[in-house]
Amino acid sequence: MNTWSTCPSVERDPDRVSGAWVFKGTRVPVAALFENLEDGASINDFLSWFPGVTREQTRQVLECAHRTLAAA
Repeated sequence: MNTWSTCPSVERDPDRVSGAWVFKGTRVPVAALFENLEDGASINDFLSWFPGVTREQTRQVLECAHRTLAAA
């Protein structure tokens, strides 16, 4: 089970973005990455659409998700 709390690139504040997990220092929900990838966007597309998110943050989020799936 992914708690996201172990991923250094995300944070959650109950008073921001309805408490959703977001990329640290932004208001961009982590779910937006997966939704866009699911819809066929590339990581480069995502980064151009959400300029506050860094490539390193995206990499770390994908690695955290991968570890969670590998453990399942």
